[in-house]
Amino acid sequence: MIVFNLWSVLQWYLRPIIKWFLRKTTRLCELQRICYGEKAGASRTCKVETSLMLSRTKDIKEVVSHLDATVLDHTFVIENFRDIVDPAVGIIIRSKQIKAKLHGSFIVSIRRCLEQIWSYRSLMNKVEQLRKIQFDSNDLKHEEKLLKLWSLLVPNEALENRVSKQWQSIGFQGDDPKTDFRGMGLLGLENLLFFATEYSQASSHVLSHSHHPKYGYTFAIVGINITSMAYHLLKDGSAKTYMFNVKRYLPDINLFHRFYCYLFYEFDKMWIESKPQNIMEFSVIFKKFENAVRTQLADPASVFRINIEVDTV
Repeated sequence: MIVFNLWSVLQWYLRPIIKWFLRKTTRLCELQRICYGEKAGASRTCKVETSLMLSRTKDIKEVVSHLDATVLDHTFVIENFRDIVDPAVGIIIRSKQIKAKLHGSFIVSIRRCLEQIWSYRSLMNKVEQLRKIQFDSNDLKHEEKLLKLWSLLVPNEALENRVSKQWQSIGFQGDDPKTDFRGMGLLGLENLLFFATEYSQASSHVLSHSHHPKYGYTFAIVGINITSMAYHLLKDGSAKTYMFNVKRYLPDINLFHRFYCYLFYEFDKMWIESKPQNIMEFSVIFKKFENAVRTQLADPASVFRINIEVDTV
């Protein structure tokens, strides 16, 4: 701890000196060196974020505070980017004395980084809100989502009653699924529903594995555990690797759902490959899976995709 604190103090005093030296020798500010030297995606965006957070420049600190405020008041959305992001880029350029005409590619890069960084922060707020909403059986919209989940996963079997043992066939613990959503709230249901809707083949594939006579598990309960894992990876920043390396999308709730789907599909593969003796091995295998995912996410070049593989397990 003493060594860590000493290093932090040294960094505090040495960082400005190192930045000044590199600015004089390269004629580029730190943000330019990052945008020109790092590959687009997580590697570049995470380093830009660190640079902005550590900046002692008054104008940069005000930009960060303003962007944070737009996240808190829910106005950091694509429709407002021209009014929010462009002025922020303009302040950065003026503050760092960057000649816009000579550094057009930098402007494109820094704008993309700002969009990714604060879209991620906005996503964290959205996910937290969903997690805090408890499933309410008196809320018609909640009930419709739950019943839609059943119809997507079990299209050829009608649900006899709203409260029924049939729910156990898709991995809920009891006769009424609402009790299983307590930990992750509506977020757990939204994740499961997205998986069943957008990746119908993959979700059916995983559900069939959950019914295996030897390696079976509770599909919905495992899904809610995956929600918890995805939630914590998002909150501690580990999921930035996934979010920032997706070229077609900015971090939003749908991208979080896609991340969840990837995790669920990959966990199912590991579970089956591990050939567990019984469900009591779940905690050990789940922890092994989480560690493997964290190792992948620690590499800023990692890209995650669902690759459907048909097997005969």
